Amino acid sequence: MNPLPRVVVSANRRFLQTETGAPFFWLGDTAWELFHRLTLEEAELYLENRRRKGMNVIQAVALAEFDGVRTPNVYGELPLIDEDPSRPHEAYFRRVDAVIDVAATKGLYVGLLPTWGDKVTPMWGAGPAIFTVDNAHIYGRWLGERYRDHSNILWILGGDRPALKDDADYRPIWRAMAAGIDEGTGGRPLKTYHPWGGHSTSEELHDEAWLDMNMMQSGHGNGRSVPVWEMIERDYARTPAKPTLDAEPNYEDHPISPWPTWNPANGYFRDHDVRQQSYRSVFAGGCGVTYGHHSIWQFCGERYAPINHADRSWLDALDRPGAGQLIHLRRLLESRPYFSRIPDQNILVDNPSERGCHMRATRDEAGRYALVYTPLVQPITVTLEWAADAQVRGWWFNPRTGGAACIGVFAAQGVVTFHPPIDGPDWVLALDAVGAGVGAPGEG
Repeated sequence: MNPLPRVVVSANRRFLQTETGAPFFWLGDTAWELFHRLTLEEAELYLENRRRKGMNVIQAVALAEFDGVRTPNVYGELPLIDEDPSRPHEAYFRRVDAVIDVAATKGLYVGLLPTWGDKVTPMWGAGPAIFTVDNAHIYGRWLGERYRDHSNILWILGGDRPALKDDADYRPIWRAMAAGIDEGTGGRPLKTYHPWGGHSTSEELHDEAWLDMNMMQSGHGNGRSVPVWEMIERDYARTPAKPTLDAEPNYEDHPISPWPTWNPANGYFRDHDVRQQSYRSVFAGGCGVTYGHHSIWQFCGERYAPINHADRSWLDALDRPGAGQLIHLRRLLESRPYFSRIPDQNILVDNPSERGCHMRATRDEAGRYALVYTPLVQPITVTLEWAADAQVRGWWFNPRTGGAACIGVFAAQGVVTFHPPIDGPDWVLALDAVGAGVGAPGEG
C-alpha cells in the first residue's frame, strides 16, 4: 500500500493541502468512540461507508469520553496500566493501530485525539483527570513514535474542554503533549485542538506555536442557525493567519437545545440544518467542515444504550441524508480554483438579518467565480462587478443532489436579482466568469 500524502497548511495559511500540493478539503466525520466501542469488523464497515460518502477525515479518540480509561474496549482491554498515561497498554493500542491501518487502505485520514479533554480539565464527565505536564509529554512522545510512519494521522488535542478555566491553566499540559508528539514523530505534523461548545481554539490557543489550525465547535445547544459564520469571521481576521473550520456543528438527528432539560417539542436537527451550517461556515472562510451524527459518535445500539435522546442505532444512522449530501459541498469547491477563494459578503446587495435566512458569499480573489448559499428559497440580489470578464454564466447548484442547472449568461455589470427554484429549501447560486474556462459546478 502506498502511504497517503501528509496534510500541511497551504502557503497562504488559509487552507490545507497535501505535501504534493493538491487541495485538501477537510470533510470529517465524528466517530469519537470508534476505537473504544467497535470491533475491527464493525469499524471496517463504518469506514467503508464513510469512504463511499466522500468523507476524508475520521475524528476518533484514543482515551475515550465515556469512562474510556476504566471501561475496557469490546475486547476487554484497557488503554492504560493503572490509569497511568506513561504506561499505555500494548494490546489496546494494537486495536487502535488496526483501525488506523484500515482507514489508510481506504484513503481516509484519522483525526486522532490522544485523549478526551475530561482527562485534563475536570469539569464534567467520567475523567479521571490523570494528566500532568510530565506524563503528557511522555504519552505524546510514545504516540508520536508509534505513529511516526502513519502519514494518515492528523493530530487533534483537546476534546470538548477549554484549555483555560477560571484560574486553572491547562495549556502547559497540552503544550507538553504537543512537544512529545513532535519528538516522537521526529518532525512537525499537523496539529489542532477540539474546543468546547460555542468556542474556538483561537480564543485561548491561537498564539501557541504548536497550533497549526484553529477549530471551533458551534455545537448543539443554542437552537437552529447558530451564527457560526461570525465565529469563522473572527478566526479569519486573526493574525498570524491560520486555517479554521467548524469541527462540531449540529449533529444530524441530535435533539435541539437539550440542556438542561430537553423539550421534545424542540425536535431534532435534520439534514437541512446540517447543510445550512456547513455551507455557511465554509463560505465564511472555513477550510472544511466536519459532519456528525448523534448516534454514530457514540455508536449506540444493541451493545451500548443511547445517550441524550438518540433516536436510532448507529447502524440505522449510517445512510442518513445529511451524511451523503456534504460530498456535494466538497466537490463544488474542488471544481473551482481552490487556493484563491476568499469570503466576500460585499457581493450581496441585500441579506436578511434573521439568522435562519442568512446568506453567505464566497468568491475567487481573481474574479473567476462567485458562490452564494441561501438556506431558504428567497431572492438573491448580487453585484456582478467582481467578475474578471465582460460576462458571467449563472448556475443553480443543488446541495441536496449535487446537480447543477445553467440559468444563462449575463453582462458582468450592475446588480442582478436571481430567484431560486421553488423546490428548495436551500440552493447555491454559482456565477462564473465566462473566460475562466470552468465546467459545471461540482464537476471536474
